[in-house]
Amino acid sequence: MTEASPLNRYQLAELGSLLAEPARAAILLALMDGTTRPAGELARIAGVSPATASAHLKRLLDGGLLGLHEQGRHRYFRLANDDVAAWLEAMALPHAAHNVPITTTRDAALCRARTCYRHLAGQLGVALCEAWLQRGWLHSGSDGLSLLPAAAEALVRAGWQTGSTQQLLHLRGRGCLDWTERRLHIGGPLGVAITGAMLEAGWLRHAQRNRALLPTPDGLRRLAELGVRLEH
Repeated sequence: MTEASPLNRYQLAELGSLLAEPARAAILLALMDGTTRPAGELARIAGVSPATASAHLKRLLDGGLLGLHEQGRHRYFRLANDDVAAWLEAMALPHAAHNVPITTTRDAALCRARTCYRHLAGQLGVALCEAWLQRGWLHSGSDGLSLLPAAAEALVRAGWQTGSTQQLLHLRGRGCLDWTERRLHIGGPLGVAITGAMLEAGWLRHAQRNRALLPTPDGLRRLAELGVRLEH
């Protein structure tokens, strides 16, 4: 499933059937953080037997939603690509549009900042995208989103390594519609690289129990200097 290959009605029906089974939906959600996991772990997450999980994984592989990495006798599963992650994220939009936004303590961290596949989503991801577009650090064109030299220079001043920021200039991203904010954050290779650099710099850290990303005090201060501020 790619943007270059639009779905026909039969493919859309097949994708719907893949998500109609709660165990398969649980497997996909578990992989939304960009991790690669073995079948046994995914079976436990989905609450099904190994044999049942194996059947579900085969359907998801055949449907193009999962990718497979084989290492010796071991098999590890991941989302097929960023397009799948973006589609799964967007699937929540109709539900969000007709319901009160998530505000419970349990979900507040996910709304604030989380991984969408491997890039930054939630309030912080949207704030970063909008702030850098307004500052002219991020360019939106026909080939997607790209970082401009002024942004790389600002990131170096904020403590990032020169080499890593120069690499960002050669990557392309895309606007990914955020299901809680209903605005765009940065997806694609550029979004993945920016998020990875923030984690490496200690501006963000992974939550232990879900795909929330927790901004550190130093990270919030550094991001504020780069024009990125959370509203609350």
